[in-house]
Amino acid sequence: MIAAAHPIQRPLDARLLVIEQNGAIAHAARSSLADFLQPGDLVIANDAATLPASLHGVHLPSGAPIEVRLAGRSSLAPEDLRFSAVVFGAGDWRTRTEDRPPSPPLAIGDRLALGPLVATVDGVLGHERLVALTFDGPADTVWAGIAQHGRPIQYAYLDRTLALWDVWTPIAALPVAFETPSAGFALDWRFLGTLRGRGVEFATLTLAAGISSTGDPALDARLPLDEPYRVPVNTAAAIRRAKTRGSRIVAVGTTVVRALVHSEGRAGEGVADQRIGAGTRLRVVDAMLSGTHAPDESHYQVLRAFQRDDVLAQAEVALETSNYRTHEFGDSVLMFSQQGSRSAGPVPFATG
Repeated sequence: MIAAAHPIQRPLDARLLVIEQNGAIAHAARSSLADFLQPGDLVIANDAATLPASLHGVHLPSGAPIEVRLAGRSSLAPEDLRFSAVVFGAGDWRTRTEDRPPSPPLAIGDRLALGPLVATVDGVLGHERLVALTFDGPADTVWAGIAQHGRPIQYAYLDRTLALWDVWTPIAALPVAFETPSAGFALDWRFLGTLRGRGVEFATLTLAAGISSTGDPALDARLPLDEPYRVPVNTAAAIRRAKTRGSRIVAVGTTVVRALVHSEGRAGEGVADQRIGAGTRLRVVDAMLSGTHAPDESHYQVLRAFQRDDVLAQAEVALETSNYRTHEFGDSVLMFSQQGSRSAGPVPFATG
């Protein structure tokens, strides 16, 4: 695979690798995604908008420059101002995370000046780069400061500085994600209209998608961090209807899979703290639309809940030999679960 270096959410030439329930693999244009859905299917997407979660500033005890990447919270509540964060030394996204210098040593009580904001280190979370911190001031002031001073988290494979609109999906609502739930880039309003015309339901949930990489292997091994979510009553009702009629539930992104596995499709709020992998039973989800993921990425483990390792290995070869684009602005994979789905796998919708 090759990195998608340009921040184009819906390139006209985007491709789709389809992995059927029986492990068969096919190539298609991503614009044909609706052809692999059936009347009665339920598509669920993450409507979290992305925060400008990269904050540059100064470690006040030492005067050293730092970058703080907000990485998690324990709830979606706006008054919750206690964050987990990954801290780097001097530099920015143009340097690979693996090559970024560490921050100065951090201790409980250290103060960080981050543009118009000040935060206090409340704890070191088992790794020198991962800390808990709390911002000073009322919630409205803190969120305004993050919006004013922050930038979207990004990585060195991109060719330009991201703007906030580059990382908001078309259905973005509550700004709680730390990195974009980028599987949703495949959606647009025309596609949603096509789904409705074909009898496919659409619903949303909200999960505060965390960071995808820290550059440190030991810390990356802990990803994903805990992520708060909310499943609306209407979405839970749509899930019940789909299950009752024996229809398939298609998750747009690994974040939706994580929320549905943890909630079991029930309405309400929670914190997804589980690891999804080969041993995970998918009781709610039958298929997933995702970006392309390499085996060394944390998101790849989610794929192992859907298909056998030998099928994923064949898919990896197909992605590599056909030069699919990876990372958040890349191509997509539509993967149907081999765990005894309620229907026979992806059948192209009859158009004539």
